[in-house]
Amino acid sequence: INAEYMGDTKWLVHKVREGADFVTTQLFFSNGDYFKFVDRCRAAGIVTPIIPGIMLFSTLAQVRRFTSFCGSTIPKELEDQLIACDKDAVKERRCAVEWALSQIRGLLAGGAPGFHMYILNRHESAVEIISSLSNEGIVSKRQ
Repeated sequence: INAEYMGDTKWLVHKVREGADFVTTQLFFSNGDYFKFVDRCRAAGIVTPIIPGIMLFSTLAQVRRFTSFCGSTIPKELEDQLIACDKDAVKERRCAVEWALSQIRGLLAGGAPGFHMYILNRHESAVEIISSLSNEGIVSKRQ
């Protein structure tokens, strides 16, 4: 999460003081970025929940494009995994789902108050992720 693209922390403080009940982050692929952002917000006096935003991507080109827009970075491990998919759509989808699952598990274990998925019309992946997390007892499905 890039401070330049997230906006100056003082503006976020202002928004929270004006009544924001929670904050949702932009996309990121390294959980450490989220926790550093939360620490910076807490140091600035923001005490509202900060919900991590997880993007369900489809290709390495898409990940590169989105991160260039927002200033986020692509971890080498993720880039290597996507390169190894060799533009195979099935393999790339599997990589995206597994990366998101790993991120969400780590975020929740680290104290994140929840998560938001930017699904980009990939509802099948979102359903699979929620089903997996539900089967693991990490989240519960709503009726």
